[in-house]
Amino acid sequence: MKNYILNKIEIRQGDITKLEVDCIVNAANSSLLGGGGVDGAIHRAAGPGLLEECRKIGGCPTGQARGTYGYKLPSKYVIHTVGPVYHGTPEDAALLKACYRNSLKFAVAIDMKTVAFPAISCGAYGYPIKEACRIAIKATQNFLMFHESIEKVIFILFSEEDKMVYEEVINEDKV
Repeated sequence: MKNYILNKIEIRQGDITKLEVDCIVNAANSSLLGGGGVDGAIHRAAGPGLLEECRKIGGCPTGQARGTYGYKLPSKYVIHTVGPVYHGTPEDAALLKACYRNSLKFAVAIDMKTVAFPAISCGAYGYPIKEACRIAIKATQNFLMFHESIEKVIFILFSEEDKMVYEEVINEDKV
């Protein structure tokens, strides 16, 4: 992979709700009305305005993306995407790839320069972290090759272990 693309990708451990970026991506459920994990944390940090706006959207199909304002978050926008529940099928990988691609397309459409992603589908939806990470990194690299307007994509992982998986996978591309 070209170095200028790899230089646009950053791996961090931390709390996505505290990041000062243009937009964060929410690993949402199809109702968009909040839930556990990252989804619940984003809804709690953003405040009731986020839930109110999500109610008006009316849900989101798996693999697609919808956007809202960030409300009390430091980020201007939240892009909500619904990852697949893991079953080990090729369709799972295609839907997860679509989550990243459609979230990034949405970010470009609303002129966002910095985007942060959690590990979509890796919590309650059971996607194995290493497999999901490979899909996330590859989809992001491929997108960035053709969309120079995005300056930085941050993968922000909740645990040190998950961060290490992402670092291992991205370093495979640097060899």
